[in-house]
Amino acid sequence: MDGVAARWRAKGGEVVAPREATHEQLARVHDIHYIQRISELRDRAVALDPDTYTSPESYDIALLAAGAAIDAVERTMAASHTYTLAMMRPPGHHAEHARAMGFCLFNNVAVAAAHARQALGAQRVAIVDYDVHHGNGTQHTFERDASVLYVSTHQYPYYPGTGAVEETGVGPGEGFTVNLPLESGGTDADFEHVFDRVALPILRQFSPDLILVSAGFDAHQRDPLATMRATEAGFAALTMALRTVADECCRGRMALVTEGGYDLKALDASIEAVVQTLAGPAASPAWPPAAAPSARGRVSADAAVRALGKHWKVK
Repeated sequence: MDGVAARWRAKGGEVVAPREATHEQLARVHDIHYIQRISELRDRAVALDPDTYTSPESYDIALLAAGAAIDAVERTMAASHTYTLAMMRPPGHHAEHARAMGFCLFNNVAVAAAHARQALGAQRVAIVDYDVHHGNGTQHTFERDASVLYVSTHQYPYYPGTGAVEETGVGPGEGFTVNLPLESGGTDADFEHVFDRVALPILRQFSPDLILVSAGFDAHQRDPLATMRATEAGFAALTMALRTVADECCRGRMALVTEGGYDLKALDASIEAVVQTLAGPAASPAWPPAAAPSARGRVSADAAVRALGKHWKVK
């Protein structure tokens, strides 16, 4: 990723090291006793569940990851048309209120969204999650909160088993969770279809003060942990589509927070494509050419329209 950072600097961007998130900032999302338990794992290697392990440095690195997301939001909210990208490990969107899972210790994007709401004056925050796995922790954090819109595309059924289209929020948050599950094999054309038909219209109607992106790149066709067929060109087009909405709705305030991505060449190429899109001029999204979305995209969009039609103008 050093090459990506160097090219970002060459285009006039700023590259900064993160600071650690505080326990107070984490506690907006996580149980304080859970935070304390994770802190006690400093300098230890422990298995938290079958997928989630710590090394002796994990706690400190997790604080920096959450801090990077907070810093990205602060920089974005402090200016107009400022796009930020926080590149970190560990990822965060599986972390629940009091549980680590799916490689995640703290929910970076949720901590950043809560910080924007409670410390930076954002009234409405949209989180768009295109990681190949559903962000169960993020959904559960905000599923009762109408001030945070959560939109997720993900391979389904797949780990962690959540993210059915019928999951649309709870109580006062009903309608503000938008799940767009795609069957295995989904392509750039399928992502284009569900975003153009459902996700982007809902984002515009929600009119957020800030867009946060859980930018996972494990839907890439080369990734070993899933079976989707997205490409770096597709991620670039999706970034431009989201950038366009941010420009229209919230003065370009958009911050991306990295999640998964486990083929290093695909990860590097995808992040490079995103950086080039953020650093370049505004344009129409250049989706890779395709004859048409497969049945996967149409099925997902049709189901979402049925589930969400009473809340949003989608068709």
